[in-house]
Amino acid sequence: MGQCGVISSKTVLVFLNLIFWAAAGILCYIGAYVFITYDDYDHFFEDIYTFIPAMVIIAVGTLLFVIGFIGCCATVRESRCGLVTFSAVLLLVFATEVVVVVLGYIYRAKVEAVVNHSIQKVYNEYKGTNTDAPSRAIDYVQRQLHCCGIHNYSDWMNTHWFIESKNNSVPVSCCKPSISNCTGTLMRPGDLYPEGCEVLVVKKLKDIMLYVILAALTFAAIQVKSHLQSYTQIKWSLVT
Repeated sequence: MGQCGVISSKTVLVFLNLIFWAAAGILCYIGAYVFITYDDYDHFFEDIYTFIPAMVIIAVGTLLFVIGFIGCCATVRESRCGLVTFSAVLLLVFATEVVVVVLGYIYRAKVEAVVNHSIQKVYNEYKGTNTDAPSRAIDYVQRQLHCCGIHNYSDWMNTHWFIESKNNSVPVSCCKPSISNCTGTLMRPGDLYPEGCEVLVVKKLKDIMLYVILAALTFAAIQVKSHLQSYTQIKWSLVT
């Protein structure tokens, strides 16, 4: 009966370690996705610390690969030292994921204020050329989020680019894709996206941070289960 319990405990623990490897890949993917997405919107916020949760979650994902290897080896060999090390590192990773959740909530709350502070500056730096980074960023956001201006297309009338161009038009990235031969002229406002970009950029960045928070919470719960199972395995090894 005791031997059967040990075998069952080992099987579950090995299975959980396999889940760790899958979780590690998912966490690294989420972290990379956050970096890539934030890179498209980096002109709209100046706080580099916003990247911290993504960096931490990639580090946690990398560490989970190592933990899975340690856990499998310790379980198969029934190494008490390995299992204790496995449990200790699990606690460290769990604490790190709690930090990710806290930082995620903090920076998610700051997104709106950061974007509100920087978006006007970015629009004033628009030059309408592909060689200009702020111009590329604005055109990309307006096309991807189907928006125009900060609050609406009329915001373009207060920008340096609009005043200097003197053509009574907004960038063609404001044009709806369903409209052919759209030039961005304000004489045909129905051709333009009616919604401003500020609200949509804030929503996009908040959604991304929410993915990080949910991922950290999910895998923290998995680790609690794995830690309890490893404790059971250590107890069985001590008894036998």
